[in-house]
Amino acid sequence: MKRTHLLPYSALLAGLLLGGCSTSSQEGTADTTEAGISRGLDLANLDTTVSACQDFYQYANGGWLKNNPIPASESRWGSFNELAEKNNAVLRELLTEASSNTTAAKGSASQLIGDFYAVGMDSVAANQAGINPIKPELDRIGAVKSTDELIKTVADLKTMGVSGFFSMYVSQDDKISTQYALQAGQDGLGLPDRDYYLKDDERSKTIRTEYVQHLQRMFQLLGDDAATAQKKAQTVMSIETKLATASKARVDLRDPYANYNKMTIQEFANQNPNLKVSQLLTGMGATAAKEIIVGQPAFFKELNSMLKNVSLEDWKTYTKWHLARTAAPYLSQDFVQENFNFYGKVLSGAKEMQPRWKRVLRATDSALGEALGQLYVQKTFSPEAKQKAITMVQNLQESFKEHVRDLDWMSEETKQRALQKLEAFAVKIGYPDKWEDYKGLDISRDSYAANVMRASQFAFRDNIGKIGQPVDREEWFMSPPTVNAYYNPTMNEIVFPAGILQPPFFDPNADDAVNYGGMGAVIGHELTHGFDDQGAQYDYEGNLKNWWSDVDKEQFTSRANAVADQYDQYTVLDNLHVNGKLTLGENIADIGGLNIAYTALQKALAEKNPGKIDGLTPEQRFFLAWAQIWRVNMRDEAQNQQILTDPHSPGRFRTNGPVANMPQFYEAFGCDQNDPMVRSDEKRIKIW
Repeated sequence: MKRTHLLPYSALLAGLLLGGCSTSSQEGTADTTEAGISRGLDLANLDTTVSACQDFYQYANGGWLKNNPIPASESRWGSFNELAEKNNAVLRELLTEASSNTTAAKGSASQLIGDFYAVGMDSVAANQAGINPIKPELDRIGAVKSTDELIKTVADLKTMGVSGFFSMYVSQDDKISTQYALQAGQDGLGLPDRDYYLKDDERSKTIRTEYVQHLQRMFQLLGDDAATAQKKAQTVMSIETKLATASKARVDLRDPYANYNKMTIQEFANQNPNLKVSQLLTGMGATAAKEIIVGQPAFFKELNSMLKNVSLEDWKTYTKWHLARTAAPYLSQDFVQENFNFYGKVLSGAKEMQPRWKRVLRATDSALGEALGQLYVQKTFSPEAKQKAITMVQNLQESFKEHVRDLDWMSEETKQRALQKLEAFAVKIGYPDKWEDYKGLDISRDSYAANVMRASQFAFRDNIGKIGQPVDREEWFMSPPTVNAYYNPTMNEIVFPAGILQPPFFDPNADDAVNYGGMGAVIGHELTHGFDDQGAQYDYEGNLKNWWSDVDKEQFTSRANAVADQYDQYTVLDNLHVNGKLTLGENIADIGGLNIAYTALQKALAEKNPGKIDGLTPEQRFFLAWAQIWRVNMRDEAQNQQILTDPHSPGRFRTNGPVANMPQFYEAFGCDQNDPMVRSDEKRIKIW
């Protein structure tokens, strides 16, 4: 969701009951579960041939990294994936049961997810249908005779979730957070980022070559002969390269002021006459909009020019491609396989496709997340668990307040505004208080692809229908089973779905040190997003508004620049550098979150300190719990894609980067000033 700040590796994971923190062990006594594994931490995952002060990530995770190779169906394998396997078992059971119930009331959660999953699992029917689910739309595109007809068709396809051309949706107005606004932004690419089209390195060139071949094969699946398909592939590549050239880089997209360009609908229409704005908005059901916030006017200027200068036939080819690309995962096996061969193998490095049930499960959650979520939380997440998580958030908020009050670089006036914002944070835990109403959504057992398109259309119309309505502050942008969390600056809220409130983030059988190093640091991370380089530009009411003094802002910017410089030095794949500016918000949140969680742990230990467990002090266990969250083996292709497109740093640096700035870490593991994990006093960073 726009401008939310998410943890990486979003996955659907099992939600175990959130329990209390048990700290009954005596110093020096091994504390194990029945399976013989240390509560919260498995010491077999360590690599003790490496010093914690030399490479903490390797020390904490080396044993696990060695013993957990990436499965053939995955592009990465880490803690998130391990939990996904557990959660998938829970969700699969729910979906199998629902799909076997053919008498569930129409429109009920059971009927919606049961029918969606059942027809999704029917590969025989999908193969028999072939291209038929999208043939009416393909024929409609083929029959287009004018730009007016093209725009009307594009508008209809947008309501069905089809990619291409641009993005348009409704979300809060950044500067008036009590109002919704129509938003328009750059889009329209089949590759993950503009840089894939523009970079001259050998890997980028290889991917472009593979992409064109993929386009050709897809057009052949749509019925074209090889020569025609090859020509159409080059057409798509030409159009997308022009759009990529006109697109902003991801770092530039992080500036909320530069990407806020509010104008009347008429002004937008006058600037882009070839876009046929009035006709477009009518087709999308957005005629109630009087104003629009344009993220990247230069992109629309180029698109407007291209709508005049690129032939109508070429635009029809481009539109057919994006329809096929969007629908491919839900069509017959030849489309599914070809889609995987490029996006799964070439771009991400996976060796084989995930089993169908996992893919359909993921699609069900995407389309009907709150219908599935209702059944999920009934089975896995209690009201008591929700309350305990709220208590933990409150503890972290209090620690954050202490950090703000103790800052030596911020004036008292700005501190009071920071505390005001921190006090105003809304907190959502587990699942919505008000569930999504799917009334009017028709899910049946006729066609998997049709169900996906109808669900997309339902969600689109629900979104566009917000124009002119009061802001719904109860809305969630993640489903309850999701293992992730986010901060939304315009809501000034932090959100933790039930899926993340489980080991290794929160373990009901673990001590406080493990839980504060895991879930506590995650909570601190999301709180800090309200004060990272982007979040700090929004006030306590969620408005894009400066609340800083000039001097304090300079102090903050200087410290943020130091974070960017630190992460710029990290490399993967020999010479591929982490982009410190792209990952800046997440890195600030990691550093701040871990520091805040450490303070909260010390408060807990002051009341009840279990001493050593498995020979490890609480402080050592705290940092090890942080490290185990980010352990991951990744294929080179996936690593390359992450560096180019992901605002999160790789797991190694999410672990090592923050602790290298913490004297508490040095003390916990006995590091000295010359150790690689220790940063000198003048380089050490602490913002919050």
